[in-house]
Amino acid sequence: MILFPAIDLKDGACVRLVRGEMSQSTTFNDDPAAQACDFADAGFEWIHVVDLNGAFAGKPVNAEAVAAIAAAVDLPVQLGGGIRSMETIARWLEAGVQRVILGTAALKDPDLVRRACDQYPGRIVVGIDAREGRVAVEGWAETSEMKVLDLAMRFENDGVAAIVYTDIDRDGAMQGVNVDATVDLAFALTTPVIASGGVRGISDLADLKENESAGIEGVISGRAIYDGRLDSSEALELLRN
Repeated sequence: MILFPAIDLKDGACVRLVRGEMSQSTTFNDDPAAQACDFADAGFEWIHVVDLNGAFAGKPVNAEAVAAIAAAVDLPVQLGGGIRSMETIARWLEAGVQRVILGTAALKDPDLVRRACDQYPGRIVVGIDAREGRVAVEGWAETSEMKVLDLAMRFENDGVAAIVYTDIDRDGAMQGVNVDATVDLAFALTTPVIASGGVRGISDLADLKENESAGIEGVISGRAIYDGRLDSSEALELLRN
């Protein structure tokens, strides 16, 4: 399993939100590229980046910071937030991003996901962010009537590289990963699933690792890494074995 350290970008800085609320942000590093280098030095194999401003604006906002991250490290970067067109997808992939995450577009423009998968095989991830089992979009500001599994099944045969499943109510709140919902989703799909939201320590990773065979590719962690509740070396050793 892969442990993806998260760099969430707000106004050019690395922050963490609580349950997706922009008003509840904590800044952890004013230099995203330096933070990416710290993650590389710690032994991580991927970096997960979100353009938070972009998610709300529907277009890239923290482009300079994303480019700096991609240039600073040799690690593959996956990026989400405000990616709603083929032009934006092409721009990021050409800028050095390895995989792009389509969230709002997956709900509102599913054909974009399919076209992108055809043109960039293995480089398109679908992000499904859930609030009480329903899909939320537009930077989590809007909750739809679509159920998580129904949206995931839309793309089951389209070549999506992975699905990032985030439980919004747990994100940044240190309440533990929603393991049951993540495992249920992974079991129902052939597409690999990446867990996100709520990691509070090594026990959450151990619970996910026990269910890796269900189709869980990895887990994203932000706040628990930044504040030291999750020891990077211990976590990486657990997930690699």
